[in-house]
Amino acid sequence: MNGEKDRSEMIGEAPRRRKVPDIRVRSFQYALRAIKLYQFLQALRDGAAWILGKQFLRAACSIGANVAEAQSAESRLDFVHKLAIAQKEARECLYWLSLISEAGLVPAKKLDLLIKETDELIAVLGAIIKKTKRKSMP
Repeated sequence: MNGEKDRSEMIGEAPRRRKVPDIRVRSFQYALRAIKLYQFLQALRDGAAWILGKQFLRAACSIGANVAEAQSAESRLDFVHKLAIAQKEARECLYWLSLISEAGLVPAKKLDLLIKETDELIAVLGAIIKKTKRKSMP
């Protein structure tokens, strides 16, 4: 390499690293995926699919909305409270996804990645809550 700089450094970009998306980005992307699932369920023209899809969509979009609200929390306690609500909504999403799968509306295999992402959101939110609570203790 003889002292040559990485191409990204030469053009003023930061070197590329595999970066895990911020919780705000992940929760927004999750809501977009929820919209796609909702649209698929609506196309089934099945009353149960419509209702379950709507319930899932509401909970899924609420995760990101609460994460966004937490960004302007009035205190650490308020921040934790809003993230705890987001985590509860994520747990509710798991319930709706399980019901959608078990009812045979969408094959379980098709929901695997969405369920995995839901589990990860719950874990990340839990870690943020735990870390924030630890910082708040004297």
